[in-house]
Amino acid sequence: MSNIKIKKLNEGVSSIIINEPKAYNSLSFKNLNDLIKAFDNLNVSKSTKVIIIEGSGPGFSAGHNLKEVRGLKSKSKYQKLFNLCSKLMIKIVEGRKPVIAKVHGAAFAAGCQLVASCDLAYSTNDAKFATPGVNIGLFCSTPMVAVSRKVSRKKMMKMLLTGDPINAKYAKEIGLINDHFSKSKLNKEVLKIANLIASKSNLTIKIGKQAFYKQLEMPLRKAYDFTSRMMTLNMMAMDAKEGISAFIEKRKPKWKNK
Repeated sequence: MSNIKIKKLNEGVSSIIINEPKAYNSLSFKNLNDLIKAFDNLNVSKSTKVIIIEGSGPGFSAGHNLKEVRGLKSKSKYQKLFNLCSKLMIKIVEGRKPVIAKVHGAAFAAGCQLVASCDLAYSTNDAKFATPGVNIGLFCSTPMVAVSRKVSRKKMMKMLLTGDPINAKYAKEIGLINDHFSKSKLNKEVLKIANLIASKSNLTIKIGKQAFYKQLEMPLRKAYDFTSRMMTLNMMAMDAKEGISAFIEKRKPKWKNK
């Protein structure tokens, strides 16, 4: 039985819920595999334009299941686990649909990595974020890949070297999350931004999301060359022509997603 639930919230928005609160929504082998399947399903779903990921129970996710990790015993099994976790994070970044993390409680280690891998992230005011592996002799090397791409080096290194958690206010200041709200407002605010994004052309969003992450890794001139080609490709789509016409004619665009 899967601990990963998919819930359709409204037209265009679906939620993936990690539903293993007793294990603090750990990223075990099973949950990682099921999360990958959930993202695969929603990425090809024509009715889903935006994906929200959240956890059930007291917090978002505590990262890997340490009882499971302790029992692996062999180098090949450790490698398999960390490769699988990396596969999930890459799938989120390279996926067609925008992904929003909705965070409450703690997002620690690979749970913090999951938040950083999402395109947008919002949390409750009392949420905590940490890369605490150093406290148990296991440096958060894979989590730092995602988090260091959202947070500046010295702030990232402090999180990694001390293992200390940061609060939502500071997480927003350093760019790990977009914003934080009271528990009563979080769901409404996340749904508001999800609905806004879902109202756009999902073809345009797909082209833009993929171009955004690719250009970040390129030198300046190569990035401009690449994005100029992407904008040209985008301009050839029906939705770009419709959007420009709608703007000039002062009307609401009718997206064809083509």
